[in-house]
Amino acid sequence: MKKLNIYVLTLALAGLGLSSCKKSFDPKSYAPPLSVGGYTSVKEIAASNLVAYYAFDGSLVDSVSNSTGVGTGTSFTPGFERKALQGGVNSYVLATPSAAVAGLKSFTVTEWYNSPPPSTGIIGIFTLAKTTAFWGNIEVFFENGSDNTNGKVRIHIAKGGGDYTFAVDNVLNLFGKWNNLAFSYDGATSIATLYVNGSKITAAAVPGLTGDANFTDVGKLTFGCVQFMTEPSQTTATGRQDWANFLTGQLDEVRIYNKALSGAEVGAIVGLEGRGK
Repeated sequence: MKKLNIYVLTLALAGLGLSSCKKSFDPKSYAPPLSVGGYTSVKEIAASNLVAYYAFDGSLVDSVSNSTGVGTGTSFTPGFERKALQGGVNSYVLATPSAAVAGLKSFTVTEWYNSPPPSTGIIGIFTLAKTTAFWGNIEVFFENGSDNTNGKVRIHIAKGGGDYTFAVDNVLNLFGKWNNLAFSYDGATSIATLYVNGSKITAAAVPGLTGDANFTDVGKLTFGCVQFMTEPSQTTATGRQDWANFLTGQLDEVRIYNKALSGAEVGAIVGLEGRGK
C-alpha cells in the first residue's frame, strides 16, 4: 500500500512540474500586427519623402535634420502622443529649415493641434517664413471669427514674388479637442488639398498659382504664430499686428513631406498615430 501511495504522489508531482512549465495562452501573440492602409507604422509611409519631423516629445529637435529649434515662452505638456508643445500668448518656436524644406516644390504638412477658437485675432499654426513679404512662403492660420460651426482655414503659398491664398470655410469642429490638420500642394497638378482627421475636406486649384512652388527669401520655421508676430518680426515687410494672436493650445507631431501625399497616405498617418504607431 505504501508503495502505491508513493507512486501516486510521484505522478502528481510530475504533473505539477509539467503544468508549471507550460506557458499560458496569449491571444495577442497570435493576432496579426495592426495595419492601416497596408502600413503598420507611420515610419513606413513615404519614408523617403519625409524632410522634417518635430515630435515635440520634450525637445525641439527635427529628427530628420537633427537641428534644434529655439522656444520663446513655450513648454511641454501631455500631448496627442507622449508630449506636445504648449503654446501661449507671446509664445512660439523658431527653427532653421533644412535645404530640403526650403526647396520644396510640392509638399504635405501634417500636424496635431488642440486649440480654442480665435477670440482676439487669427491663430497662427505653422509658417515657413519669407523675410521680405507680409505672408510667409507657407503660412497656415485659423481666421478670426472661426468657430466649431464655421472653421476658416487659411493657407498662403508663395511662388517667386507672388502670394497665393488657399481659403477654406465652413469646416466643422476644429476647436476644443485634438484634431489632425493636413494640407498638400501638388506642383504637377496645381491642386491644394485640405484634410481634417484624415478626411478630405476639399481639393481645388489655388487662385493664380500654377506649377511647382518656388520659395525665395526663406526664413525660419515658425510654430505657434504667424511670421510677423515674433519679436522681432521674421519679415522686414511688417511688424506685429493687433488683429493677430498666438496658439494658446498645443501642437504635436508635425511632419513635412516633399510631395503631395495621397488621401490614403494621409488617412493612414492619422489612423496609425491615433493608435500610437
